[in-house]
Amino acid sequence: MISKELLEILCCPESKAPVVLDGDYLISTDKSTRRRYKIVDDIPVMLIDESEQLTMEEWLIIMKKHNIKTEL
Repeated sequence: MISKELLEILCCPESKAPVVLDGDYLISTDKSTRRRYKIVDDIPVMLIDESEQLTMEEWLIIMKKHNIKTEL
């Protein structure tokens, strides 16, 4: 499990936006990039080439779930 302290300092390497923990993934809060980074053996894989880009719909659902305000 990723500690709260680590989560507070991690950011999306592409946009530098904060990330939120969602299951076994870290999700960028940046609506332009919408990157999802996997966590393997409790280690975040923060490589852009290994990340996925969420659809706007997927990203909005996750942001709403974590009470992150979004502007469209």
